[in-house]
Amino acid sequence: MGFARTCSVALVGVEGVVVEVQADLEPGVAAFTLVGLPDKSLVESRDRVRAAVVNSGADWPQKKLTVGLSPASVPKAGSGFDLAVACAVLGAAERIDPRVLADIVMIGELGLDGRVRPVRGVLPAVLAAADAGYEQVVVPECTAGEASLVPGISVLGVRSLRQLIAVLTDEPVPEEEPEPSGRPDPMLAGLSMPGSGADIGGLTLDGHGLDLADVVGQLSARTAMEVAAAGGHHVMLSGPPGAGKTMLAERLPALLPPLTRGEALEVTAIHSVAGMLPPGKSMIDTAPYCAPHHSATMQSLVGGGPGVARPGAVSLSHRGVLFLDEAPEFSGKALDALRQPLEAGHVVIARSAGVVRLPARFLMALAANPCPCGQYRALGGECDCPPATVRRYQARLSGPLLDRVDLRVEVDAVTRNELAGYGPRGESTRTVADRVRQARERAAARLAETPWRTNSEVPGHALRTRWSAAPGALDEAELDLERGFLTARGLDRVLRVAWTVADLAGRDRPFAEDVALALQLRTGISRGVPMTIGAER
Repeated sequence: MGFARTCSVALVGVEGVVVEVQADLEPGVAAFTLVGLPDKSLVESRDRVRAAVVNSGADWPQKKLTVGLSPASVPKAGSGFDLAVACAVLGAAERIDPRVLADIVMIGELGLDGRVRPVRGVLPAVLAAADAGYEQVVVPECTAGEASLVPGISVLGVRSLRQLIAVLTDEPVPEEEPEPSGRPDPMLAGLSMPGSGADIGGLTLDGHGLDLADVVGQLSARTAMEVAAAGGHHVMLSGPPGAGKTMLAERLPALLPPLTRGEALEVTAIHSVAGMLPPGKSMIDTAPYCAPHHSATMQSLVGGGPGVARPGAVSLSHRGVLFLDEAPEFSGKALDALRQPLEAGHVVIARSAGVVRLPARFLMALAANPCPCGQYRALGGECDCPPATVRRYQARLSGPLLDRVDLRVEVDAVTRNELAGYGPRGESTRTVADRVRQARERAAARLAETPWRTNSEVPGHALRTRWSAAPGALDEAELDLERGFLTARGLDRVLRVAWTVADLAGRDRPFAEDVALALQLRTGISRGVPMTIGAER
């Protein structure tokens, strides 16, 4: 009788659970039983592991073999357990000393020839192992850089099971032939996940190279972009086709400051699980930008899929920008499903396989035409849409959703003089991003002893009690509340935007003019203040 154990990690969403992989050999008819709530791809590991062990030059034990995955109540999915199962079997067969395997976490898929193939979710898996107190992990060689992002962990990257056996038994490590240069590497195929619902299109990892100075005119919209980036406020751009709504949204990620290391690990873990980590990039350190098509389903927006739910657009844009172009064309159910993550910063998905909590703290940008033809109220436009059609079109964005949008800006059509360059050229992305960075630093210093980092995250009660505005600054906003122009949530959001405007202007608290600009950006009603910030004002 032989027994050995090692460890691997089961992912539930973007969180990992350390799983003990146990192998037991007993006399009897040769058989291979795998228990512990495995899914179909994990059940198939029996054939992959057997072929990989034999093709790696080791003997397959001709006994009754039982492999258990503990805890048995946690669903296990994917092929990342192959390496741990193979080593546990070899430990039970005494090809490897079982004592060497006990404290090692192994993650990787095995090819039939014994090569170790990469799997998705290596970073969150290694993070889970580190949190559980493990210090050694074995991963496929091409994901060793991703695993090394976790501090305090010793990472061993291997190309094949033969190499791992040699390392664990103190034998000479054989050389593995790399793929010839110029040929596609099939090993990288395991890092992407086509057809999972995560590949929603329009995903980039920065907006650099797209300069805000390229946008002609649109002073109020440019101001809204700056305020949105500085405070993490959601924004809606409404105007006729060709006015520059998409151009503005595409340049929004470049205004955001670089991600901190903690934020970068969060974003990288989500993209690793979704199979959307860029090849050769072990860490994502810039704000992601996700722009799904308006035909996207609710599942692709908030996450889901068969079995354990996978990240959707709201999670892929975590710490970045989610841009919904042609927002009224999206499904009403899909748009209303955004209300929870907009408020809570995460999304909770319940499925028969379990409940998954996915991070989703993103900056949402909406773009919409005023009517189906896009010419309603446009200067010189001829709108043929009946009034009832216009009302129905605009009502596709529900009131509860719009109440969570801090900034609502009308984007007018570009004039001939602006297009010809007769007017003043707008500021560059670098200039605006520098002001945004300074404003975020002021907010971070003010919120240093709190769990919040941006003004958009601060609850209204804390804003009203801990950080007060200048005397009389909120008079106009409170009057709008009494008139029904603002809800209680809307008043809190106006106060958050006013704090962001004050941070951008270098003031220690909001004054009446800051609140007036915040009201103007939210309601679209002129309050007699210029639509500029800082030195321009």
